Amino acid sequence: MIDALEAGVDEVGRGPLAGPVVAAAVCLDPSDDWQALRDSKRLSARRRAQLDGIIREQAAAWALGIADVEEIDALNIRGATHLAMQRAVNGLRPAPVRVVVDGNDAPTFAYPARAVIGGDGLIAAISAASIIAKVYRDGVLEQLHEQYPDYGFNRHRGYPTAYHRRQLARLGPCPAHRCSFAPVRAALAFNPETESR
Repeated sequence: MIDALEAGVDEVGRGPLAGPVVAAAVCLDPSDDWQALRDSKRLSARRRAQLDGIIREQAAAWALGIADVEEIDALNIRGATHLAMQRAVNGLRPAPVRVVVDGNDAPTFAYPARAVIGGDGLIAAISAASIIAKVYRDGVLEQLHEQYPDYGFNRHRGYPTAYHRRQLARLGPCPAHRCSFAPVRAALAFNPETESR
């Protein structure tokens, strides 16, 4: 039995031009060995998938929180990221007693919280959160690729690569794009008939 649960929180998807922002909250049993955990960006996709399964099976608690494209456009990316983090933490069972967030900007929670710059490489629970958030969001972008194959979401995950920008300029945005982001707004102005929201 764990007396004090500290939730590690991280998000994936602040920078892309398309798709949701996904946050995860994870509480780890400190008696388990979590030395294999790293920031998700430093792991191969295969290793992330392996660790994702281990975390989901062995963590004391975990939950995901999602803010969709409409919420990103309505709230701005910071507000939507905070909303996703709050949803993740609120989904934890059992509830945590405190929260530690990667970065320098912690949203308001019902629990004491602190932000740690570089926390995804320092605190195992944040590393775990970064992994399951990344694996989940990559799966969402694979599904978006099936719906909108011309944009290459399976390749760039919605980030503003040169290929993505070219396709966006050529085709205009699809419903998965964040219309509040400047490159998408510019493409929409150039291709007004693609407005679908």
